[in-house]
Amino acid sequence: MSSPKPLEGLNKIAPYVGGESEIEDMDKVIKLASNEGAFGPSPKTIEALRTAAKDYHRYPDGDSLQLRELLSSKFNLETERIICGCGSDELISLLCRSYAGSGDEILCSAHGFAMYPIYGRTVGAEIVTADEDNITIDVNNLLEMVTENTKLLFIANPNNPTGTYLPESELKRLHEGLPGGVLLVIDSAYAEYTSSEDYSAGIDIVRANKNVAMLRTFSKIYGMGGVRLGWGYFPEEVADVLNRMRSPFNVSFPAQVAGATAILDEEFIEMSQSHNNKWLAWTIEQCRSAGLVVPNSYCNFALLRFPEKPNDDTEHPHKDAKAANSFLKSRGIIVRGLSGYGLPDALRVSIGQEDEMRLVVSLLQEFME
Repeated sequence: MSSPKPLEGLNKIAPYVGGESEIEDMDKVIKLASNEGAFGPSPKTIEALRTAAKDYHRYPDGDSLQLRELLSSKFNLETERIICGCGSDELISLLCRSYAGSGDEILCSAHGFAMYPIYGRTVGAEIVTADEDNITIDVNNLLEMVTENTKLLFIANPNNPTGTYLPESELKRLHEGLPGGVLLVIDSAYAEYTSSEDYSAGIDIVRANKNVAMLRTFSKIYGMGGVRLGWGYFPEEVADVLNRMRSPFNVSFPAQVAGATAILDEEFIEMSQSHNNKWLAWTIEQCRSAGLVVPNSYCNFALLRFPEKPNDDTEHPHKDAKAANSFLKSRGIIVRGLSGYGLPDALRVSIGQEDEMRLVVSLLQEFME
């Protein structure tokens, strides 16, 4: 008996594997695997959701107009060029569905966000990756990989999972080297954690060009990963296409309420930034002192690289990333292994609250002794 067949190639796509949330036989765990924000949503956001709950039976505004106007005011953007989505993931999917297909190429950096190739493959596009330089996006390598079939170029800046970033001058050089028919997508999910003077989330580059887009999220600094809310700033023509492609009520009423409240809560944002600056620097310093290689990070996580065991060492236990991950899990700590990102020697540790960071660092120090 025959059965329905999916489109060719879909069964070959490896599903996205998110950070773990549970450990078997443990009731209480500390999750530092998904960069969710140390404090969760702000108290004002929680209260706004409670107040709005009586209207949850109503369909939301299909255009997310109030939220888009607030984003426009906060970032000095044109409202009509802003689109909100069910997480920035939805916008990545819409871009792939709208601008790439079978026979086209989507270009990414070697250690970029895993959803770029997944969504690209769902539309039949070939995924092309460019090597990085010291786990940092390499503009020359990206430009060398561009062909007449390249339709989209995705970069995360700052990058997840490496924590590194490209300065604005390199972003401009990357764009200037691209043909006009290639859409450069700058995923600035971690922009709020970056205070470097030479960093740009991409707003000015998008405003001035027809082939650059910027994505943002409420899942990180705003602590709203479970709400699923993201937004993007696009050229007018691209925004028009995505509005034709998206679902009519793609952003839920609770998400719009939460976003409209969170975007105005500057006190909470500044508190979260200050906390992250302090404990990210402390975590990096402590882990380096313990013998780990830890690059500077401009996000809300630290990338920990573990030494490889010499082939002739038969006497000492292996202090690699896999063993460290198992050790931390045995103590109730969930971090993120990065083999799926091509970094089998590394773990990514999100910045949590003070007691969580002190505990995970003390355990890492114990492991490395």
